[in-house]
Amino acid sequence: MKQSLSLRPVCLLAVLLASATVCRAKQSAKWIDTYNGLLGKYVTSSGVKYAAWKSNPADMKGIQDVVDGIAQEKISGLSKKEQLAFYLNAYNAWILHEALGKYPTKSVKDLLFTFFTGQRIKVAGENMSFNHLEKDIIRPTFGEPRVHVALNCASRSCPPLNPEAFRSDKLDAQLEKLAVAFVNSPRGVDYSPEKKTAALSAIFNWYKDDFKGVGGPMVFINKRRHPSLPNDVKITYQDYNWSLNEAK
Repeated sequence: MKQSLSLRPVCLLAVLLASATVCRAKQSAKWIDTYNGLLGKYVTSSGVKYAAWKSNPADMKGIQDVVDGIAQEKISGLSKKEQLAFYLNAYNAWILHEALGKYPTKSVKDLLFTFFTGQRIKVAGENMSFNHLEKDIIRPTFGEPRVHVALNCASRSCPPLNPEAFRSDKLDAQLEKLAVAFVNSPRGVDYSPEKKTAALSAIFNWYKDDFKGVGGPMVFINKRRHPSLPNDVKITYQDYNWSLNEAK
């Protein structure tokens, strides 16, 4: 009987923790499901349908609800993969929210890049900039080079925005699909077999150190590109097009 009584507080604690986890999951699912629906409605292979989105009050409220959920989210206790999925969604959702706020515009980038450096977003209770989220949290914390094909800066040269929310249970497959698509597209690798030249996305130059862990940008590319680039290919880098990634 004593043993039974001593176990009761432990059992009660376990039940409370489980309930808290379920509640947190339900709370998270609300904004993720809204976000997923919005992506499916407005993201196309040629870009984002900003005009249609901006003209729909219900969906403008929807993206506001999404970023409000991101701002209030609790990430303590989440696994590393759950955290990465959350931060990727947070970056892209806030970019969409801010791009829609500026729309109509030809580009979100301003002369001094204040769109990315100003503390204009809130993520898991912390006010921050897009640069802080990417450079101080996502890149150093997770050491995952494929984040560079998942983050979208609302610009034409960015890897295309994923048309669905990132989820921890299929994150690896989502990142791999995006990586394969990017390195096999002219936006990622513009290859000329006649000239034996390959103009890579500037991303592979700006963030080359992030690819060191997998052998460098060329190893990352050739692992996924079909056919792979020849050893004697001449590498150059594309100019970055900062015009808005609006659907054509």
